[in-house]
Amino acid sequence: MSADNLFGDALMADPHTGYRKLRAAGPVHRGLTPDGEPVWVITRYAEAREALTDPRFSLNKANARTSGEYQSSMPPELDAHLLNMDAPDHTRLRGLVAKAFTPRRVEDLRPRIQHRVNELIDSAPAAEADLMAALAEPLPMTVICELLGIPAADRPNFRAWTNSLMSPRPGAAAESRAAMRNMYQFLIDVLASKRRHPTDDLLSALLASHDEHDRLTEAELVSLSFLLLFAGYDNAVHLIGNAIVGLLLHPQHITSLRSGELSPRLVIEETLRWNPPFPLGVRRFALEDLTIGGAAIPAGGRVWIALISANRDEALFDNPDDFNPHRAPAHLSFGHGAHYCLGAPLARLEAEITLTTLVRRRTGLALATQPEELTWWPSFHKRGLRSLPVRW
Repeated sequence: MSADNLFGDALMADPHTGYRKLRAAGPVHRGLTPDGEPVWVITRYAEAREALTDPRFSLNKANARTSGEYQSSMPPELDAHLLNMDAPDHTRLRGLVAKAFTPRRVEDLRPRIQHRVNELIDSAPAAEADLMAALAEPLPMTVICELLGIPAADRPNFRAWTNSLMSPRPGAAAESRAAMRNMYQFLIDVLASKRRHPTDDLLSALLASHDEHDRLTEAELVSLSFLLLFAGYDNAVHLIGNAIVGLLLHPQHITSLRSGELSPRLVIEETLRWNPPFPLGVRRFALEDLTIGGAAIPAGGRVWIALISANRDEALFDNPDDFNPHRAPAHLSFGHGAHYCLGAPLARLEAEITLTTLVRRRTGLALATQPEELTWWPSFHKRGLRSLPVRW
């Protein structure tokens, strides 16, 4: 796999095999994005973990040497978000929403999430269903929209927008910007409604921080709302889907989970290691000329941390390609350090309730297709199924 085709069709079709070859060749590789921009990719665990907290890297694309068009260009109205910020701005904005995602606050959502999972399973077809459409997709949409305070009648088709945002095709930046502008206009309308009629929800609280306390700008308000909605939805969808398919491909764990011998939390942590929904960490830019794993990265160079690869590093994990929920949890899928995923407790809880309820309420759970016929979204930036046909 040469540098020029580092992100070619082969890696997209079979990322685990592709990254295995890259790890064997070295910890850091220079390649080109589909739009032809240079990028350095970190593939081994030790270097990845260190890079996640390395102060010589910035998330702010103002430090990029290249144009930043590929998968990182947002309209200015949505650019002031946590994934494009360093301290102190990152610290300030994160503090405004962190309380909503503490383990205690998230645990308070358990009854509502359980009720929604029950509804979705009850309404699914009796003998065979697509669990992505019937369960994995609608649950996170309900949860994040209720948390933010977006009424059911106002929820647009986020599925099409998120797919456009994650498209890997050359020239897809224009489609991504169009999808983001649709989201932007939707959020402007929702926030205007909240200003007129505030309620007890996260968006109303952010509006108060802006309007009454001057703790964030208008651009930050809209950008943060966008990030919470988008990330809170898409990543949870594919964590649930990947966990279910992991169990279906290893049915002995379904029996253990149903009996209580296996904790759903261990299944979730192993899913995050084995098949993370977010394969690449947020892009970073070198603040100075530096060397990692023997690779020279110039100031302004774009770096991607391949979490999907680091999580299967043979130097740390025995039989890393095996789905083994009994191994000690260890992965980088939610990041590390100051940029650790804010929504991790919520995503874990949604997946935990879904898995536990599904295996207990629907017996005979099995794939309704051959494993090799499962179709995955063609993207470097997310790892998730288009559909998950099952019978029960």
